[in-house]
Amino acid sequence: MSKTPLKSEIKITVELDENRVPDKLSWTARDGGVVNEESKAVMLSVWDSKSQESMRIDLWTKDMPVDEMKVFYHQTLVSMADSFERATGDKKMSDTMKDFCDYFAEKLELKKN
Repeated sequence: MSKTPLKSEIKITVELDENRVPDKLSWTARDGGVVNEESKAVMLSVWDSKSQESMRIDLWTKDMPVDEMKVFYHQTLVSMADSFERATGDKKMSDTMKDFCDYFAEKLELKKN
């Protein structure tokens, strides 16, 4: 008797304007309790093992404020440093990445005194 594999679905919906520019983004991850939540930006990376390269989708709505985009990028970089450490166990490089994140935030004046 074979077991049916468990599956979980994450859905991203992109509404486009007449010029095919993202007008509205929403996402659903029912296992995480998220149903049709609106978002202003999405970054998705997928590893293609055959070609040994990262495939990416970066989308943002035309009304995404630049100041929010800067914070979004900073938080994404910080989470990538944390994820890198969990995935590789390389704390030294993770700390180096976080140093860059601090520099990034300082140059963009994101950190509050």
